[in-house]
Amino acid sequence: MKSGMKKMRAWCRARRAAGSDAGMTTSEYAMGTIAAAGFAAVLYKIVTSDSVSGALESVIGKALDAPF
Repeated sequence: MKSGMKKMRAWCRARRAAGSDAGMTTSEYAMGTIAAAGFAAVLYKIVTSDSVSGALESVIGKALDAPF
């Protein structure tokens, strides 16, 4: 356990000595936005497919018809 703490402290000291980035650059934002849009498009295609749509409707229908 102590060895792990020493390594963590050494890593933190090295990061502080190297300086820190204040944030993402414009290219990083652009790549993140493109990746998020691509993931959203794939997820939309999956959720709107007939099999998944039917399964979701079935689950929601069963949940709404459950006795209290």
